[in-house]
Amino acid sequence: MTVRREFQEPAGCRPDLVIGRDELTTAAREQLARGGSVLLHGPAGIGKSTVLRALVAEYADTARIVLRCSATESESHLPFLALADLLGLVVGEVSDQLPPAQRTALESALTGRGESTLQSDGLALRLAVLSALRALAAHGPVLIVADDLQWLDSASAELLGFAARRLGDTPVQLLCAVRTEGQEYDRHLRASPPDTLAVRLSPLSRVQVSALLDHRGYTDLPRSTVRDIHRTSGGNPLFALELGRALAENPTPPRPGEPLPVPTSLRALVLSRLDMLSDEARRTLLVASAGARPTLALLHAAGLENAEADTAQAAALGLLATEPEGPALRFAHPLISAALYAEASAQERRTAHAALSTAASDPIERARHLALATTGTDPEVAARLAEAAALARDRGAPSVAASLGLLAARHTPADGEPGPDERRLQAAEDAITAGEVDLARDIAREVLTRATVPAERVRAWEVVIEAAGQSLGDVDAVFPQVLADAGDDPRLLALVHYRLAWRGLVVVGDFAEARRQAAHAAELAARGEDRRTELMALSLQASTETLMGHPDAPATIKQALREPQDPYVACHHNGVGVARFRWLLMSDQLPEARTTITALLREVQRRGMVESEVHFQRFLAETELRSGHCGRALDLARESLRLARDSGIGLGASAMLTSLAEASGGDVDRALALAREAVERAEEDGDQMYLSRALAALGYAQSVAGDAAGAVGSLRRVRELELGLGITDPARGRWQGDLAEALVRIGEPGEAQDVIDVTRERALRLGRESILAVLDRAEALVRAARGEHEEALARLTSVQDRFAKLGYGLEEARAAFALAQLRTRQPGPTSYDESARLFRRCRALPWLRQVDAATTAVQAPPAAVPERDTASGALEGLASMERQVAALVMEGATNREIAARLFISVKTVEATLTRVYRKLGIRSRVDIVRLAAGRRAQ
Repeated sequence: MTVRREFQEPAGCRPDLVIGRDELTTAAREQLARGGSVLLHGPAGIGKSTVLRALVAEYADTARIVLRCSATESESHLPFLALADLLGLVVGEVSDQLPPAQRTALESALTGRGESTLQSDGLALRLAVLSALRALAAHGPVLIVADDLQWLDSASAELLGFAARRLGDTPVQLLCAVRTEGQEYDRHLRASPPDTLAVRLSPLSRVQVSALLDHRGYTDLPRSTVRDIHRTSGGNPLFALELGRALAENPTPPRPGEPLPVPTSLRALVLSRLDMLSDEARRTLLVASAGARPTLALLHAAGLENAEADTAQAAALGLLATEPEGPALRFAHPLISAALYAEASAQERRTAHAALSTAASDPIERARHLALATTGTDPEVAARLAEAAALARDRGAPSVAASLGLLAARHTPADGEPGPDERRLQAAEDAITAGEVDLARDIAREVLTRATVPAERVRAWEVVIEAAGQSLGDVDAVFPQVLADAGDDPRLLALVHYRLAWRGLVVVGDFAEARRQAAHAAELAARGEDRRTELMALSLQASTETLMGHPDAPATIKQALREPQDPYVACHHNGVGVARFRWLLMSDQLPEARTTITALLREVQRRGMVESEVHFQRFLAETELRSGHCGRALDLARESLRLARDSGIGLGASAMLTSLAEASGGDVDRALALAREAVERAEEDGDQMYLSRALAALGYAQSVAGDAAGAVGSLRRVRELELGLGITDPARGRWQGDLAEALVRIGEPGEAQDVIDVTRERALRLGRESILAVLDRAEALVRAARGEHEEALARLTSVQDRFAKLGYGLEEARAAFALAQLRTRQPGPTSYDESARLFRRCRALPWLRQVDAATTAVQAPPAAVPERDTASGALEGLASMERQVAALVMEGATNREIAARLFISVKTVEATLTRVYRKLGIRSRVDIVRLAAGRRAQ
């Protein structure tokens, strides 16, 4: 018998049920799969019922019977109600198996007939529930699902707990959820089976809240608003969704500096105890809710003489959390503070801010409160806010600076100097620095609707273009308008041509055009005495020349490093520091590159430059990856990707680099998925420059995964793209060696040699020592494929030593691995110990797995070897790789053994055999053996 499962969700609802709960649900799934019980617990709205429904939908089919109950507060006083929900539909199946006294007690409790109570029928009723569950489980597993355990009537809760503690090995599992705060779940755990796993649902991260809002259709909310929703909700999914709904339905967004509007549904939920406060205590809490970091000292300075008594009253009601250490006052949940503020009248809010505008010790806080206490325009207030914004900018808080700048603009008179739009544009630029590109774009678009001054219009267009990021194709149409607005002003034209240089790179995919535009922008900026733009343009010119392999690159870098320097440009992700870092990295100066990028990362973190931080995390990860520190690189790459997803900046580039790190030191399947994501994003954005990098990452991941044919397809596309882009420096993407090695594996050594020869010429011209070593490793495999084993062994030995001296740990390990694989083809003992040691030192887990597979193949007992020379005539007309594979089949080798001996994947062996069958006119490997036997018989 199976009870109807009402917990199952429609298929379309499943994806958002477990957002942010993968780790928790994995632990719960494993516990249920082992036959154990699970208790989900956490505060209201945290998603317990959601996770419960998802788990039931997944595991209900494994039970013969599912018994369920879901209690409510209004029904918790009714005795045996939950017991009736659980057993009411199935008691008839087992009642005749119960002793008369137990049957009578249970039927009386379930039907309400008679006067059954725990006092009068205590032992009989307890034993009846235990016996009923055992009888039900005798014919198959039983799953008990109980939501909102806190509302279970006390009689049912006691009976269920009695039975649960005594079920032993009986196949009865409990899957329950209970609302708790802190460690309150302990008493529910004591009423559960001894093996119960308690799973606390924690708040969602900002990225997870963003994903939840997107899934529910709230996709138009700016990232700064999503950040506020996460902070106000405390990561509670129910609260976050209600706040998102209120904002989506509210045509007027909150003003800068104000908390989010809190819907009535949430106000009632979190402020149910507010009416129990005295009027004075309520005013005290309102001032605390308006303050950024409220303390008793701050409340006293704001004129609240009874702050201690008022806050003690609020803490007793659970509105404030008690802090054993430190002077700060903390609301029990951020939503209480927001709801309290939303409940107050506009005049009450202004009064609270006016008190704090003199009480706060921080000048930024004083200015913010002054603005929120003031109505209308006021030049003095606007000036104080602008000064506070500058101070926040200097402190490395550009998001705060943007908020203060918007407040300054709101209080600036129309004829003020500077004007309100100039202050809005400064706020937009601060928002760009903070990574809040949606806010910046909205501000700039608003300014463009009314601005007539060319400088303001060009500045606004700059923000719009900058906010587009890698999707410059989306704003391609604005460039003619920007040129028209710039007129013949060299300062404005320099800004436009700098952006046109980026357009040449990203949209057109023409490095020569990008270099020309960057050089022209630098000249215009110098003429207009705009040193910042001149330095940015020179940095872009230097980076472009470096990637092109242009001989002027060192001279341009030197020119960009001349004094005077600009602190902003010096640490910007498109500034001169990055141009120098890129040159060091491509010139094999790894320690210097690491020192440079580490210092840059530290500085942008201090300044709060989010976009630059995303890029610098990635650059540092790339440096560590080349150094063979795969574990460290993977951690940095994942952090860069997390920050990119959180901010919406540099997603494609971070996915690309994380793919490389995953393929080297993590999970190959994840590497493939990330590389494909990066390719898709670059194609959507029309970004030719990053498309080649993404495809190179995909090719590398495919190669590590053993898909040599797929790697060749991806890397051939890279070759075509970079030829069109004008990129000639092989150190830019470092994909040429991977292409050559993959070509060898699919039986195309001739094309592999062509790739090596062309690349070697460029690498020699530019002095790229590590690239030359990579090419020599690939050429050793070409020679081995042609039967030149001694030359191949000598070359690989030399390559391994060269990589060690250059500090390329992973490349050194790959050379050692290739050397060991090549030696397996020669008589005598073979060991993979050296390559395993080197890969282990790098924490290169995917490569270590390849070593394990190769070692296993070598240790397998060899098959009988027929005479090869008598069968060689059958292989005439086959390509080199095809002949080798077919010959090994004739020897009786399995596909896995062939793959290990030829340094190719099993998939490549299968593909090669397919071509052999077609060329020889046969159908299977058995026919190859028969063909060989026929040749020998002649």
